[in-house]
Amino acid sequence: MSLRMPAEWAPHEAVWIGFPHLDDEWSGHIDAARRDVAAFANAVHDGGRGETVRLVVNDMAQRDLAAALVDPGVELLVQPLGDIWLRDTGPIVAGSGAARRAQDFRFNWWGEKFVMPGDREVGAALAASSGLPVDVRDWVLEGGGIDVDGTGLCVTTEECLLNPNRNPALSRADIEARLREALGIDRTLWLGNGLIGDHTDGHVDNLARFVGEGRLALPVLAGDDDPNSAIYAEARVRAEAFGGITIVDLPSPGRVEVDGELAAASYMNFYIGNSVVVVPTYGVPNDIAAIDALAALFPDRRAVGVPARGIIAGGGSFHCSSQQLPC
Repeated sequence: MSLRMPAEWAPHEAVWIGFPHLDDEWSGHIDAARRDVAAFANAVHDGGRGETVRLVVNDMAQRDLAAALVDPGVELLVQPLGDIWLRDTGPIVAGSGAARRAQDFRFNWWGEKFVMPGDREVGAALAASSGLPVDVRDWVLEGGGIDVDGTGLCVTTEECLLNPNRNPALSRADIEARLREALGIDRTLWLGNGLIGDHTDGHVDNLARFVGEGRLALPVLAGDDDPNSAIYAEARVRAEAFGGITIVDLPSPGRVEVDGELAAASYMNFYIGNSVVVVPTYGVPNDIAAIDALAALFPDRRAVGVPARGIIAGGGSFHCSSQQLPC
């Protein structure tokens, strides 16, 4: 029997977080992105009450920049990387305790769209540094493309996992079989498209997230100008038709623009740490409602809002930039 990928709320030994270093990828927002990422790392560390935070920096110069922004307890790990999105380039750990194994999937830059040196190597390096056995997988999978509840149930989008720019020779049934083999996933809820403007081809961690066993959070329309209203509606129809799932409402931030361009902003890109749930905020009216909603869903943790307009300029948010190492 294959090992099962734990839910994100299961205890973590540590978390890897990527630190921005490629100026060209941030359109003038790299300093703001660094501040956002550092604030995220500090929040997860939670003054030593949270989990071990390993902020992954590309070189010693970036280490010095990061050191000036993070709390003393945050570890700085010098490891060459491309972009910061370790949810997609880092290893996914299946199993728990002595049975854990790191799964190192192929990465093809989200369908060959954003090719950066270091992206393909960082996963294997972090897996090796974990001290766990490593299974090298010969097919493309990004961590942001799936979310699990720890019971073998997974949610994903057709736009991403069935995209011909990932695994063109694999059918839906093939992908489900490989998810079962690698991560112990035996039930898959297929949603349709992800958010408009999401460069990852619709990663589900911007659209739908598990907040308990069989409990799926979905966005609620923020207003008439919410660009993703049809996508939210279709996701809800599919989730209801799947059955056996309790749907939980989470606000949408609505329309968020950066430099006049629509951003794929979502409160769904929250991170569930050992002691906190970190919620990206965008300076819009629903920020407080989203924090309050997640606080109610995770009463054993504090919900902390962290500004995310800097990091969203690079195309993602806090969940995208992190990958947990479960205990």
